[in-house]
Amino acid sequence: MTVTRSGLLRGDFHVHSTFSDDAVSTLAENLAAAAAVGLERIRLIDHVRMSTTWVPEFVAAVAAEAVPAGLTVFTGVEAKLLDSSGAVDTPADLLVGAAGGVDAVVIGDHQFPGTDGPWSPSATRERLANGLAADDALDLLVTASIRAMERTPNAQLAHWFSILPKVGLAEEQLGAERLTAWAKAAAATGTIVEVNEKWACPGPDAVSALIAADARIVASTDSHDAADVGRYDRVARILESAGVPA
Repeated sequence: MTVTRSGLLRGDFHVHSTFSDDAVSTLAENLAAAAAVGLERIRLIDHVRMSTTWVPEFVAAVAAEAVPAGLTVFTGVEAKLLDSSGAVDTPADLLVGAAGGVDAVVIGDHQFPGTDGPWSPSATRERLANGLAADDALDLLVTASIRAMERTPNAQLAHWFSILPKVGLAEEQLGAERLTAWAKAAAATGTIVEVNEKWACPGPDAVSALIAADARIVASTDSHDAADVGRYDRVARILESAGVPA
């Protein structure tokens, strides 16, 4: 697979609207912003939980928007990874990849995937302080990541490994063996992995592993404000450091 920085930066695959309670821009404002900066692809997504009921309304609202010429629009919902089994916090009736459904489930590592459910960053730091080895924690995260990709068709990983600094660990501690297993799972399952501007992750080593595994990568801003749509700085530097050609 041949990828270039310029090609990747013409897409933004993680853009929130006012369907998320922490975003400020409408669907129409996001589409206009994408066109203004010359994007060719955009994925409109918003946060869901098991209890969410408004996804059909979201899909219908996106379908009703006028799409600027030259722009292709994709949809998704963002849901958190729950535990070491790879379970993801999505509504039971969610339609994905079907008529009336969203195009992708965008999985976020908002909390640490524990053996008994999601661990908050503070709870994870406490476990590490009380004897959970860093290597065991990293194995738990990578295993849960792989299982989530295997369990979730039409998946995209959002800001992957952003949980690590929150719990006092670093992406550099993952090492080549874990990154290779993770990247090969992304390729085998057809999971898209975004390089995220807001959280500046995954880093160059992980991106290089994805490219070596022939996994698909995309760029994203994790925009909650239309002013940020398609505007890249840290993503461009990560791609350059990973050896992605201009």
